[in-house]
Amino acid sequence: MRAILVGFMGSGKTTVGQLLADELQTAHRDLDDMIVERAGKPVQQIFDDDGEQAFRAMEHQVLKDALADDGILSTGGGTPIQAANMALLRASNVPVILLDVAPATILSRLSGDNVRPLVKKLGLGGLVDLKGERDSRYHEVSDVEIATDDLTPEEVVDAVLTAIHATNHG
Repeated sequence: MRAILVGFMGSGKTTVGQLLADELQTAHRDLDDMIVERAGKPVQQIFDDDGEQAFRAMEHQVLKDALADDGILSTGGGTPIQAANMALLRASNVPVILLDVAPATILSRLSGDNVRPLVKKLGLGGLVDLKGERDSRYHEVSDVEIATDDLTPEEVVDAVLTAIHATNHG
């Protein structure tokens, strides 16, 4: 991996990851997509059929495998919350970039989202509370933090490239 993107849902991890990979002419891997591929069913169905604990166990194994690949990795919003995943991210020699986002931005970006399991379960107000609970883990695991609220995806990519360059050559 050349960079690992972490952050709450709606922070732009997948969009920025794809653009960043294009810019660096490397592969982009989305952890949730890799889990879906391995499980053979959508994330929501994994949650419904097997529960969050089963999803998190699979997420850990897929993260472990993904860290051996080259390219850009976009993690799921809950990936750094598990201690085992946090340890993997901290132990990697790859810059972990937090795409941070304010609650108001989350609300505007996710207001029409009916796909993500936690959006359906918690509602928008619950998401803001959940972000507050997760923030310390995001900050703890990241090497670099970028506030994405007032930036276009392309501007976030530029900031990530600057950060990767600084961490690799700083």
